[in-house]
Amino acid sequence: MTLVIDLKPELEAKVREEAAKTGVDTGTFVVHALEERFQQSVQRLPSHLSPEESALLKQINQGLPETIWQEYHDLVARRRAETLTSEEQARLIALSDNIEQAHADRVALVAELAGRWHVSLKTLMGQLGIKPRKV
Repeated sequence: MTLVIDLKPELEAKVREEAAKTGVDTGTFVVHALEERFQQSVQRLPSHLSPEESALLKQINQGLPETIWQEYHDLVARRRAETLTSEEQARLIALSDNIEQAHADRVALVAELAGRWHVSLKTLMGQLGIKPRKV
């Protein structure tokens, strides 16, 4: 993508000077500076974690085993194909309940960590890269 911007002469001079110091062209320097800036805004996590915060992050990142997700998706596919047995339907309901509870537990952990760090739940989810999983 090409982007044209107007810089004040003194800012342009600083950009050119810094680019020369680092040995790259001005375009590359600006791209790196922007990437660094956006990376910093996303990664404003504390540099040192307490043992409690570390344990919370470990629990948050645990997730469900891929085998559970595979079984869930297989059963959903059978339900859509209308070939689900009554036993499989009961298993799908149980899996759905377990998945929902795991998500609720995870959100509670993220909320606890957000409270410790004095940020909103939405902000922390963005910082941690937590997004809804497509089911």
